[in-house]
Amino acid sequence: MSQLLKIEDFTLGFADRPPLLDSVSLHVNDGEAVALVGESGSGKSLTTRAALGLFPGGSEFSGTVSVQGLNTLTASKQRLMELRRGHASMIFQDPRAGINPVRTVGDFLTETLLRFHGLSRAEATERAVKQLEQVGLRRAKELMDQHPHQLSGGMLQRVMIAAALLNSPDLLLCDEPTTALDVTTQAGIVRLLREEQQSRGMGMLFITHDLNLAASLCERVYVLRRGTVVEHGPTRNVFQTPQQDYTRQLVEATPVIDVADVDAPAAVGAPLLEVSGVSKTYQLPRGEVITALDNAGFSLPEGGSLGVVGESGSGKSTLARLVVALETATTGELSLRGVPRPHRTLKAAERKVLAKDVQIVFQDPYLSLDPRIPVGNAVADVFRLHQRQGRKQARASAAELLGKVGIGPERFDARPRALSGGQRQRVALAKALAARPRLLVLDEATSALDVSVQAQVLELVEELRDQFGLTILFVTHDLAVVSRLCSEILVMHQGRIVEQGPTARILEDPGDDYTKNLIASRPRPLWDAEPVIA
Repeated sequence: MSQLLKIEDFTLGFADRPPLLDSVSLHVNDGEAVALVGESGSGKSLTTRAALGLFPGGSEFSGTVSVQGLNTLTASKQRLMELRRGHASMIFQDPRAGINPVRTVGDFLTETLLRFHGLSRAEATERAVKQLEQVGLRRAKELMDQHPHQLSGGMLQRVMIAAALLNSPDLLLCDEPTTALDVTTQAGIVRLLREEQQSRGMGMLFITHDLNLAASLCERVYVLRRGTVVEHGPTRNVFQTPQQDYTRQLVEATPVIDVADVDAPAAVGAPLLEVSGVSKTYQLPRGEVITALDNAGFSLPEGGSLGVVGESGSGKSTLARLVVALETATTGELSLRGVPRPHRTLKAAERKVLAKDVQIVFQDPYLSLDPRIPVGNAVADVFRLHQRQGRKQARASAAELLGKVGIGPERFDARPRALSGGQRQRVALAKALAARPRLLVLDEATSALDVSVQAQVLELVEELRDQFGLTILFVTHDLAVVSRLCSEILVMHQGRIVEQGPTARILEDPGDDYTKNLIASRPRPLWDAEPVIA
């Protein structure tokens, strides 16, 4: 096999600062899937983007990065554009950063096919619709006329995966492409990527913080820490018998479903949140009505922890947004601490009062961080607003809380754009926790975190839950996280609640076929005798 991607002694940094990447070397052969794992901020994305000739402004670099013999460090803009259009594609971690919000999905998918591949509009549309269907999106034809804001995070990520595969690339670069996806969709995407890679002889470099996912897809793995490759080799060898302490820590921090470890206390107090017969519908421009949530009902006691799981588009995020009053229910009743929620958009004063009791951490940290404000100031402002602290005390409190979620003092004055996706998510979590809410809604809040930081964040949430009687509504696709943090599970499918009950009981003996499919869809290593997709 020839080397499709070859990186040798690649160093990248800025003048008078320690390098962000230090003598990184790796390769990907034709028809081979290689994983690149490591903590958030370790340089995984910088390494991968270098293959397309994408470098931070003002950076200095040396070494060699070549794709099919083209050195992307020295290639002209024209050669790099030809490489990106026909030979190498990339799926970014944040789907909203890669698509114009004012253009339709159809325009985004067909542009390259129309301008550079000579297809007619009908041919390009047919090919795009087929690719959307292949990545598991229902109503593909209708989606072509929708805009990015009308899709959930998981749905939009699948659009980005479809776009990357449309050009039939020789090299596919994947930067956390399944972060936003539920386990069943992730299982389908893993199968799709594996089949595409093998059938086309396509090389793939796959960045992930999910070691289970890396083991289910990739034959070899490189472990990156602080810009340096600390270990590499066959995936099975590295994960089962790691040679470096850092790799061993990553493996030990990887969450697994273990019913015996379900230790979240079952709350028996008065209901803090009550939801009864709540539905939410949206009307599309053509008059079609979409039911995002259908007759949902549950009760969450004060101090309780409820995990909401289901496919992307099942209504999980809609439910979360209704709870924090970012949406208004079409029908049904929702009450907090016995006070019914008005059937209208809350006024500014009402929203400020609600924010003292309810905070949300979004799947996408860009939605909760102002790009103009240093992250330390953003957290300190919450302490000043809700805890009535002075400026100096608020900054000290913010620094302490940021440290607990893994953001050191050197990042206090950094703006969001200077942080990695995982680091931004930790700041968003700190910002929500600073309000000391009664109810914390986590909408896929740990999906962007590497396993070691995820373990730290979950431990922090558990500590705050026990210390302050914090009530948790956790929207996630990670059943292993639910098993650790939540005493109850609510399973959603196509806008409806199909099963709910104690976590241990549902994970051990699920009653609904859809729940059984969720549990069976967890990634399994390539060396496992069982198939990757259950």
